[in-house]
Amino acid sequence: MIKNNENHNYKIYLVAFAIFAFLITLLDLKYIGDDYVRRVLNLAAIYTIVSVSMNLVNGFTGLFSLGQAGFMAIGAYTVAILTVPIDKRAAIFYVIPQNTFLAGIELPFVVALLLGGLLAALVAILIGIPVLRLKSDYLAIATLGFSEIIRIVFTNAKTITNGALGIKSIPEMPTMWVFFGIMILSVTFIVLLINSSYGRAFKAIREDDIAAESMGINLFKHKVMSFAIGAFFAGIGGGLLATLLGTVDPKQFYFVATYNFLLIIVLGGMGSISGTVIASFIVTVGLEVLRFFDDPLTLFGYNIPIFRAGFRMVIFSALLMVLVLFFRNGIMGQKELSWGFIKNIFSKKNLHKKAKKGGTA
Repeated sequence: MIKNNENHNYKIYLVAFAIFAFLITLLDLKYIGDDYVRRVLNLAAIYTIVSVSMNLVNGFTGLFSLGQAGFMAIGAYTVAILTVPIDKRAAIFYVIPQNTFLAGIELPFVVALLLGGLLAALVAILIGIPVLRLKSDYLAIATLGFSEIIRIVFTNAKTITNGALGIKSIPEMPTMWVFFGIMILSVTFIVLLINSSYGRAFKAIREDDIAAESMGINLFKHKVMSFAIGAFFAGIGGGLLATLLGTVDPKQFYFVATYNFLLIIVLGGMGSISGTVIASFIVTVGLEVLRFFDDPLTLFGYNIPIFRAGFRMVIFSALLMVLVLFFRNGIMGQKELSWGFIKNIFSKKNLHKKAKKGGTA
């Protein structure tokens, strides 16, 4: 029975991936959709990478970290500084010249992206050594503070980051598969990690760190590992965001950005990878679908006053409240999308229908 379920799950994943790859290929070749749709979907792929990395730390390891925006900033600025063509840098750093050492370095995108992720992981280790001894709200406040420190440092390091003016002319990627390919690799790596002995140690720490330590799990080592891996993928997400937008500046990495990712992992389910992926696309696409609420609306010559800038977020927040009321543990809870999960949903619906028929009879 278990083998049959595993075969069904494998077939579901294979069919879903084939449909997904087919749709992305059609979008990438511009047979369907437009540039706006492609941009929104690329953004959803980036949000998936960052949200899954945050769920690794918050959902699977049980650490209340709010530092994702700072790690994204490290990855984004690393890619921006190292990939902008050398002949365009004088026009960007026109107020204060760029650091002479960095001014002569130009690296391929993949190398710069990996360096951004590794640098974010290194900073996470340095931050994690003193900070990860804290728990709960204290850890959240400390990581949020470090995130703001990183942003402020980038704002003032003008010879490196161009300060508040930001960096423009970042080379853009010619294909959607750069974003979705890296998303697939990132999610696959984290799934394999969670299903490994390290992942089981992370879950044990989440459930009861004292019991985990008594079983021989090195709490500090595993917490720092989870924190660093999460920061690495947040840095990767930040680098991809830089190449998607073509520009970076400190305003993009306010602490509010971290709350968006926290919203995604809570909506999808703390401790569910598939739930986080689904929620990333729901939140990103949903915000764009509801954008018409920000535009003035006139009916029969009368201007409806509530339709104005910001009303979209009111509607979106109300919809989220409804979702949270019906799905208190998120869309998936701590479960993953599988054949058994889908079968249970439909069996419950059938039972509910039969119960209704029995009641009316």
